[in-house]
Amino acid sequence: MKFNFTYLRIFSSAILLFSAFQLASGQPKEDPKQLEREISKAGINTQKVELLIRLSDYYLTKEGEVKSDIDQANQLRQEAQKLSNSLDYKLGNGKLMLLDAQITREKGDSKTAQKKTNEALSYAIKNNLSVLPDIYRELCAYEGYEEEDFRKKIKYLELAISLYKKYKFFKKEGDALKDLGDYYSILGENQKSLELLENAVNVYKSIGFKELQGVYTLISGNYGILQNSQLSLQYALLAEKTAEDVDDKSYQWCTIYNHLGLAYYDVLKYNQAFANFEKSLDIAIKHKNISDINVLTYNLASLYCQQKDYRNALRTLKRTEKTYPPTDEETKIRQLFMFTICYSLLKQPHKAEPYFNELLKKYKESEVGLYYKLNGIIIYLQNADRVEETYAYLDKFREFAKKSNRLILYSQIELLAYQSDHASKKYESAIKHLKQHQVFRDSLFNMEKLKHSEALELQFETEKKDKNIKLLTHQRKLQEAKIQNERVIRYVFIGSLLALVLFLAILYNSFRIKKKKNKELELKRKQIDEQNEQLKKLLAEKEWLLKEIHHRVKNNLQIVISLLNTQSAYLDNEDALMAIQNSQHRMHAMSLIHQKLYQSDNLSMIDMSWYMYELINYIKECYSSENKIKFTVNAEKVFLDVAQAVPMGLIINEAVINTTKYAFPDDKKGEVIVSFKNTENDNYELIISDNGVGLPAGFDMDATESLGMNLMRGLTDQLDGNFSIENNNGLKITITFRKNTEIEAHEK
Repeated sequence: MKFNFTYLRIFSSAILLFSAFQLASGQPKEDPKQLEREISKAGINTQKVELLIRLSDYYLTKEGEVKSDIDQANQLRQEAQKLSNSLDYKLGNGKLMLLDAQITREKGDSKTAQKKTNEALSYAIKNNLSVLPDIYRELCAYEGYEEEDFRKKIKYLELAISLYKKYKFFKKEGDALKDLGDYYSILGENQKSLELLENAVNVYKSIGFKELQGVYTLISGNYGILQNSQLSLQYALLAEKTAEDVDDKSYQWCTIYNHLGLAYYDVLKYNQAFANFEKSLDIAIKHKNISDINVLTYNLASLYCQQKDYRNALRTLKRTEKTYPPTDEETKIRQLFMFTICYSLLKQPHKAEPYFNELLKKYKESEVGLYYKLNGIIIYLQNADRVEETYAYLDKFREFAKKSNRLILYSQIELLAYQSDHASKKYESAIKHLKQHQVFRDSLFNMEKLKHSEALELQFETEKKDKNIKLLTHQRKLQEAKIQNERVIRYVFIGSLLALVLFLAILYNSFRIKKKKNKELELKRKQIDEQNEQLKKLLAEKEWLLKEIHHRVKNNLQIVISLLNTQSAYLDNEDALMAIQNSQHRMHAMSLIHQKLYQSDNLSMIDMSWYMYELINYIKECYSSENKIKFTVNAEKVFLDVAQAVPMGLIINEAVINTTKYAFPDDKKGEVIVSFKNTENDNYELIISDNGVGLPAGFDMDATESLGMNLMRGLTDQLDGNFSIENNNGLKITITFRKNTEIEAHEK
């Protein structure tokens, strides 16, 4: 009795390829330390949001399922979300919604993750965000593994690919094309799959991306299923060579070795097939990938059966049967099938019977794994002297073959029919079936394929030897260069030693001459050191006095503020109270500057970004306007001297308080934006704008008697700057001035 195991290509390659490739393709490429350094240097801006997202994604996609990595990814996402919300960064919000869904999925809550992904999809469509194609790819993760599920995945990927092209995200376009080709391959549409994979290769090459081993492995699998063993082996070898060239150390080697094994199997190179399947299985066991372990165990057992070594086939099956039991139905059926035929062909039907009964039970329950069920049942019946029962199952097998319309199925049916007729002594019919089986087999394999495969293998081995020769030649040249360098170093050392002796003689003579001068210099140095110590003391006293002055000025201003506050308790006049309150705010604005100066080491310059945030927060607290007015401060980290910081702080104080009081009547909600930035060289621009009611019609700035407006113009003159006001959908005040750099130059 014989059995044709060539059909293992169709059922094993796609399963292993999909699981292994999905794992390998997600390897993170980021450098977390570099990202952390960039984050620490980034300001409060959208760039920091993007860096936090990239670092979070690194921990999420890091190899190995470690809870601490997922927790770290979620913590970084939350930090990025808080910053993105404060900046109202819509693209960042869209990316973070997707990242939240992916983290939830990694935690095992697929239902909630899918809901979050759909929310991200709606948000991205509404705001026309470039993260939309990534969301479509994420939706693929929530579909199953039936044909209908793969069709849905294909639709999502087609939408993603068109958007990747639009946004010119070429690397992601290549990844999506690769996944799409994988899905079509699983559905059996191999020509379509090959077309998409070739497109993926072209996209990758256009951007100089060299890690193409995964795509070549997929192409090899498709050609193998299409019975083009030459191209299958060619691309499998190309995948191995590419992985070596790019120094791939990922789990993807499991897939590469498996497909090399399948390609060698197709051209009857069984020793090479054994070697590659064993390598692949070792990697799968190391990573404890149960589905891949079962597929590779089946491949190895099939090879042993092909060699009629059924005992080693059973040994291989038992090697992983208990430690890594199959989890899906089709793999369980394949395992039952292998045990059934191995014991049957060893003429041990009593050992085969339990597996046969279980296989027969599953045959009656569903059509999953029908190929294995029919083969196992027929071979068991043939070897258990129940040949007449096989004909009914052969008819079922022919119906299955018509649906699949694969030549290899017809070949297997003719072989099984020949064996049944021969056992039933129907010799004339048996001969017809045997001849037909031979016709099908000759169509599947021919000598040209074998010759071509040998040429490909020879070409690949030659390239590897050439590569080794080049490496050895390079090493020899390096060794020669090293010897030459050592010789040069020796001569240089001897010359240096002679020069050193001469130099020491000259140095000794100079030492005697200079010894006397050194004593004189030492005396002068002591005098200079004493003067320096006195200067240091004077400088320390000066710094202490300056700090004390700033401290006392700040305290005096606080006392005046408190006195004004006490005085206001005895006043009933609203205008007088308002005037006192305004004076208090102006004094607080100046007090903040002196407070910062005596608290810092720099006694002359103040950080305006810190100052502006503190001043705005003070005004918000005074007027309790947090609920109805949104304050946004966009300030670059700029240091100004006191002469410019004080008038600028008073201008901001005056403008923001006036806006808080008058821009939003009747509890109207609105936004106040305070921006301070460098325009060019040492020129700076301060803008205070709101979306409130603005100035009344006919307002004449030159004729106004408003103290606040006149104060801001006067303070702008102190800055030697320009003051402008724009009344359009709110009020916009712009002050431009040149930074005083004299103090900085003096300090340097």
